Amino acid sequence: MKFNRIAVLKGGWSPEREVSLNSGAACAKALRSKGYDAIEIDAGRDLPDQLKEARPDAVFNALHGQWGEDGCVQGLLEVMGIPYTHSGVLASSLAMDKQRTKLVLQGAGVPSPEGRVISRFEAAGGHAMEPPYVIKPNAQGSSVGVHIIRKGDNRPPSELTSDKWSLGDEVLVEKFIPGRELTVAVMGDRALCVTEITTSLAFYDYEAKYAPGGSEHVLPARVPEAIAQRCLELALKAHQSLGCRGVTRSDFRYDETAKGEQVYFLEVNTQPGMTATSLTPEQAAYNNISFPDLCQWIIEDASCAR
Repeated sequence: MKFNRIAVLKGGWSPEREVSLNSGAACAKALRSKGYDAIEIDAGRDLPDQLKEARPDAVFNALHGQWGEDGCVQGLLEVMGIPYTHSGVLASSLAMDKQRTKLVLQGAGVPSPEGRVISRFEAAGGHAMEPPYVIKPNAQGSSVGVHIIRKGDNRPPSELTSDKWSLGDEVLVEKFIPGRELTVAVMGDRALCVTEITTSLAFYDYEAKYAPGGSEHVLPARVPEAIAQRCLELALKAHQSLGCRGVTRSDFRYDETAKGEQVYFLEVNTQPGMTATSLTPEQAAYNNISFPDLCQWIIEDASCAR
């Protein structure tokens, strides 16, 4: 055991706070079952003081979304000299910015839907491209604030110009890829499995991800072997091309009716959901890696310069 006293960062103040609270609690429990002294910290803007008081050997970062997953907390931990899990400053920052992720991965041969970044006000003013297309915040996770604009829709939702909108002024407008939702977790240098996600809701949005019964996970996905291998290959390529570390999860759309390319990369999650029933732990379990063993592997992989 390289580390003993572990600070598990959870909560925070992003729109994904509730999900992070669940991830952090589950990871702390798993680490305790492995003999670690795991302290749960609900990360606030006084996080440096919280960490000084806790005096951890390492940090298990279970934060999701802005500030916790975009390089900000990672930079703080490097300044404080505390080893931490998951991806480092640069990879975290790149992966959180969907458009920059697309640009990096295009150079690595990872196909993604046609798209561009515009202001939310421009997106609300009229169709930015021929429907169907998707509007999503450029720097959020968990499908927060995602809208699908379908053929026949008169205009994008007025929510984009609301004073209550808190998801950033830049949105990514992207061609909608019909078909099936697939996801692949990567653990170090190994792509684990392909899961298909199905939902009875309009699409796989925040509610579908986290509401009870909102989605069903089918693993391994019932897709042709060539498609499964393509997803595994692209997920590992995305992980490596962005310089990610630890565990990531990449999401894809599979259009089995398309001619030519059928699999399109959507985004990479550098700190995916981490409850025992989340997608990444499910894929680890399929590979005979228990949830406590997965958490132990993640924390023992921690370092300061990542």
